[in-house]
Amino acid sequence: MEESTPTTLHLKDTFKRSIVKSVGYRLIIIILDFTTVYIFTHKIEMAVGFMLISNIYTTIVYFLHERIWDKIKWGKKVVHS
Repeated sequence: MEESTPTTLHLKDTFKRSIVKSVGYRLIIIILDFTTVYIFTHKIEMAVGFMLISNIYTTIVYFLHERIWDKIKWGKKVVHS
């Protein structure tokens, strides 16, 4: 009787998936940024300004970070089926 061995696949994120993940994450952070700044300052203009500037550059950095890590082989295993 043969034992069955589990098959594991490594799926690589597509460009589109990385974009969707980045946008979803950013929406959460936008809400948190606005809320936090507004709670401390009670100024809508300051909260909106911080939210916009902060999230433009951090979205770009997050996207690049994800794409770079997808290319790094460290910590990944090759699994044979």
